[in-house]
Amino acid sequence: MMRPIISAVAVAALIAVGVFLLRPRSPAIELSAAAMPPLHELHAIAGVNNLPPQEIDDQSLVFPAGPKR
Repeated sequence: MMRPIISAVAVAALIAVGVFLLRPRSPAIELSAAAMPPLHELHAIAGVNNLPPQEIDDQSLVFPAGPKR
């Protein structure tokens, strides 16, 4: 008696998971991604052009590149 009940609960859980995974995505998610402004506008809003230049040390002699094959 207990075995069929456990099997029925397992089958119901598998069906619920299958329905959840195969359900179509919400169109609101797709619209929110499409409404994102272009990257250059985001840079202008954040003021990226006003940041001081970053100096990067050339460490090619400290960490030489491996031999190319």
